[in-house]
Amino acid sequence: MKEVFAVSAIGSLELKNRFVRSATWEGMADEKGRPRKQYLETMTTLARGGVGLIITGHAFVSPEGQATPWQLAIDRDDCLEGLREITAAVHAAGGKIVAQLAHAGFYAAAGITGLPRLVASPQESQDPSPQREIDKQGLQELIGAYTAAAGRAWKAGFDGIQIHMAHGYLLSQWLSPAFNNRTDAYGGDIENRCRLHREICGAIRETVGRDFPLLIKINCEDYIENGLTRKDALAVVKSLTAGGVDAVELSGGTIASGRLSPSRSRINAPEKEAYFREAARIFKENQDVPLLLVGGIRSREVAAGLLAKGAADFISLSRPLIREPGLIRRWEDGDHRPAACISDNLCFAPAFEGRGIYCVTAEREAARCGKIVDETAVEIP
Repeated sequence: MKEVFAVSAIGSLELKNRFVRSATWEGMADEKGRPRKQYLETMTTLARGGVGLIITGHAFVSPEGQATPWQLAIDRDDCLEGLREITAAVHAAGGKIVAQLAHAGFYAAAGITGLPRLVASPQESQDPSPQREIDKQGLQELIGAYTAAAGRAWKAGFDGIQIHMAHGYLLSQWLSPAFNNRTDAYGGDIENRCRLHREICGAIRETVGRDFPLLIKINCEDYIENGLTRKDALAVVKSLTAGGVDAVELSGGTIASGRLSPSRSRINAPEKEAYFREAARIFKENQDVPLLLVGGIRSREVAAGLLAKGAADFISLSRPLIREPGLIRRWEDGDHRPAACISDNLCFAPAFEGRGIYCVTAEREAARCGKIVDETAVEIP
């Protein structure tokens, strides 16, 4: 039986427990995507808080792929100095950290980038920003962008990489019939729709070697009309793990999924936790690499039960660690109260104001009690 605080591994990466900080947008970089001091303090606080593995917020692999302001960049070599500062800070605090590589595609912030949004197929949109359907040359450029970003992560001292294929960003869009209407070898059935993903993973392996951990994050379903189905998602996972992916983080939903989005609200009872648990059980039974499960997990008991029942190998948390970056240490020390996070999703608002993500609710509660809050100590949804 797997224990939450047992030493574990993903590929060649040994971890002190089975808790993972799942990626989000922190909003803690400068205008060029370089991490501010606040970012380093946030990552260091998580490492000291007992998390076994930290996954960075989504870092854009090419300029037109930026999704949000103050987003971390990994698209050019002059990012390396700041990225090395991140890994050095986390390692000095006793942690391990993986870089998440991402491209927003149709959901890119064209108002920030000033560039056309890359799409698998043209999309109807109220946004007047121009779109550019990716042609053969564009495919090679995209593969090259992910590969170069992976190489930078390796050079910067990260302990591995995760490719973001979930939540409606570009590689998620590519898997979804709602976004991908191509008639070439990269559209149609699921084997073709995941061809780009296989080529990206293969090119990355050639660059960083077989021993550098390679993870993916993927939806179990999109929960939108004509979106990625569970059956097709499992086919993608089987294809990519056969090609050398070391672990899969399972999520679900997209930016357009409404109440079935990845960040659901009012998770206030054990039965509401782990809302992708049934999909996780099926995925775990049908593929062999470690499975990380994210989505509404709030209590140590639920986390332990998921491991004991074989529904997951690692427990990923995001919003709870915004409110309590020391949550894992608290649980390990014997205080098993559920996470204080109330899933109100207010934590993004300050990031859009340039202040970085933090728990607004905790700040308000502290203010009522006459306390001072260190915003760098409360992170990420």
